[in-house]
Amino acid sequence: MTTPAAIADVPNKSVTIESTTYTIQELGQDNFTVLVKGVPVGRIVYTFGSANGVPEGETTSQEALDAIAEAWFAATAE
Repeated sequence: MTTPAAIADVPNKSVTIESTTYTIQELGQDNFTVLVKGVPVGRIVYTFGSANGVPEGETTSQEALDAIAEAWFAATAE
């Protein structure tokens, strides 16, 4: 299964995949919570040069969170 492309919107602190918009909330350096309509669905982290997603529950897949992480960290790279 192929995960659709994720599109990061840094000014609005969000990432969209298909028709779902995920809000990105910073927890610390390179560590963020991912929310849908205010409900946490996972975390994204950037460690050792790699963007990774960690699901919290079963509402959002590992693949979707990895795509969100890759899009977010690519868009915010300095």
